[in-house]
Amino acid sequence: MSFEQIDLQWFAAEDEGRTEEPSDYKLKKARDEGRLAKSQELCAAVVLLFTVVTLVILAPQIFRTLADVMVFFFTRCTENDLFQKRFFGIFLMLLAKLVLPIAGVGILAGVVSNIAQNRGFLFTTKPIEPQFSKIIPKFGQYLKKTIFSFEGVFNIIKSLVKVFFVGVIAFIIIYSNLPIILQFINAADVLNAVGKIASTAALILVSSAVLFLIISIPDYFVQKKQFIESMKMTKQEVKQEYKEMEGDPEVKSHLEQAQRQLLQRNIPKQVAKSDVVIANPTHFAVALLYDPKLADAPQIMAKGADAIAQRIKAIARENDVPIIENKPLARALYAETEVGDIIPSEYISAIVTIYTQIDYLNKKK
Repeated sequence: MSFEQIDLQWFAAEDEGRTEEPSDYKLKKARDEGRLAKSQELCAAVVLLFTVVTLVILAPQIFRTLADVMVFFFTRCTENDLFQKRFFGIFLMLLAKLVLPIAGVGILAGVVSNIAQNRGFLFTTKPIEPQFSKIIPKFGQYLKKTIFSFEGVFNIIKSLVKVFFVGVIAFIIIYSNLPIILQFINAADVLNAVGKIASTAALILVSSAVLFLIISIPDYFVQKKQFIESMKMTKQEVKQEYKEMEGDPEVKSHLEQAQRQLLQRNIPKQVAKSDVVIANPTHFAVALLYDPKLADAPQIMAKGADAIAQRIKAIARENDVPIIENKPLARALYAETEVGDIIPSEYISAIVTIYTQIDYLNKKK
């Protein structure tokens, strides 16, 4: 069974009514809070592998340093000033020489593996902020999550698989080297015996680290699928998010209506700065303005029917704004647009003709 075929019912998202895919906004918000699809197994495996490889590479140097430490302190164990600050400083320096290279590689591997899974550097203190709601343990929820769930079952199986294969690897490596190891029981060559046992242990460690890395790869995809399932949304959450992103549609509608009313109250000012008024003889009038800085097409500045249409035309005459009679166009613009709207694309050709006509009349004057 591939991880893409895992029954989504195991994640119980649908049981909670979360049937909608998570939006980009919710995923971004979760990322900002430090909640990501991330496998701790993958991070641990990468850190273990690089740390073990570094330990194996530096093993000869570490052995020589330890030997020097033993010689240094054992030859001075009878001195009275052994516990003075000078010896403590030497001890710290030698300890740092042994620990820092391995620790540095481990930290670097952990940082790089996290950055790779996060798809970039992410710093947030949200995950470590105290939450008083978690002070009281919820044993039922904990047991459900860790045992009676897909995550719990998967983690148990994963742990058993790791223990089994590590045992198999250790048995195969030790069994294959057993005759050589037994030869050193009565031998006087202690260094060779220690070296052989160390190389056997190193081989077991490296093999186990590679195994953990292989196991962590499918774990990453499982964690990713589980994260997406946990981020699924209910229909109500989708609506609420839309309100947060775009504004409440009711409020938005009221604001647009108030804006149109404000523009309509400023009819004299709007008509005076218009380019043209399109009208039919008696019923409708629509004032247009084309400003390339505001829009790519002419905009409705004012419109009206009957008495308001007559008023628009009168204001246009007072301000030398051309009035073009076009019954179908005036009626269509009045019915299909609101004040502040851009001219619909299907009327662009007719509007271009009118603007060309205005330009011709201006040149003729």
